[in-house]
Amino acid sequence: MSQLPTSTKVIVVRESPAGNKPRYDDAVLEQRALPSVQKGQVLVKLGAAGFNHREVWIRKGLYPGIAFGAVLGADGAGTVAAAADPSDPLLNKRVFLVPMRGWESHPDAPESPKFALLGGGNVVPLGTFAEYVAVERDQVIATPDHLDDEHAAAWPTGGVTAWRASVVNARANKGDNILITGIGGGVALLAMQICLARGANIYVSSGSQDKIRQAVSLGAKAGVNYKSDDWPAQLGKLLKEKSPRMPFLSAVIDSGGGDIMSKVNNVLKPGGRVVVYGMTAGPSVILTMREVLKNQQLVGSTMGSHKDLVDATNFLAEHRIVPVVSHVVDGLENAEEGFELIDKGLQFGKIVIRIRHGDATTRSARL
Repeated sequence: MSQLPTSTKVIVVRESPAGNKPRYDDAVLEQRALPSVQKGQVLVKLGAAGFNHREVWIRKGLYPGIAFGAVLGADGAGTVAAAADPSDPLLNKRVFLVPMRGWESHPDAPESPKFALLGGGNVVPLGTFAEYVAVERDQVIATPDHLDDEHAAAWPTGGVTAWRASVVNARANKGDNILITGIGGGVALLAMQICLARGANIYVSSGSQDKIRQAVSLGAKAGVNYKSDDWPAQLGKLLKEKSPRMPFLSAVIDSGGGDIMSKVNNVLKPGGRVVVYGMTAGPSVILTMREVLKNQQLVGSTMGSHKDLVDATNFLAEHRIVPVVSHVVDGLENAEEGFELIDKGLQFGKIVIRIRHGDATTRSARL
């Protein structure tokens, strides 16, 4: 094993100067002492870290429980470089970090009222925008061998969210017609890949025709532009053309909220589900008697359990699914590029940081 350094570079959130409007706190590259490895822990040399919208929300002061000085980042993948037990079988193995704490296996919701994500918070003092992290050994999962670190870092938070929304809550199965809104985002694309691997027929929506075309190239049946007022009617026509035996949706996997229930009422089958994992279009969803009479269900879905992530990763490995990576930022010192891409919504897939250690730290994917 190569000699470990005495320090690690990290990106932390720092309060912006007083009076800055609109608020946008700083993401600062700092040098800190290498974390010591306690009993039951391993030290992971990170090869890549993944961005989520959450990192931008943290800097805008829109996310609760933030501690200035905390390391940012919930998603990271790399290699176990040291362990409290020198005979630990995880040594030199490739892993990614479990991004959440407080939800182990309960089928409905977190067991702990203090459910939290890594990165930026005062609940879990750990973030992945770093060269090295010390973490409980039971909070890492073996990286599937078909993924390099960059694609593995694009998986955990989005993957568990997509799995719970599409498999646990939407119950996606072979032959189902499923609409996934806001295609181009990391969760939406992972949900599409998972549903396709389960044999479902996928329809998508986006405000970008280019993103719709890219989704179709990856296997979606068709898509509609939600900027068109008549997009539900357009979708109904597509369903009749492409699924004449069952021209209705079984489920909608939605990131927008707002008026989604009223929009899809006529194209969603009786008993169909609308699974909402985000509300970028509006802070509420209205359920009317019209949906009640059709037994249509509205289901909230946020993140997932440790068990969900293990199940999802096993599925990912079995079907050789490769998360879509939109941009790779080269080095922690260039992380601001990733924040800007996320804030402007320019990505199709995940944005990740390749973490440099002065040597080759990631392997090429075996696709």
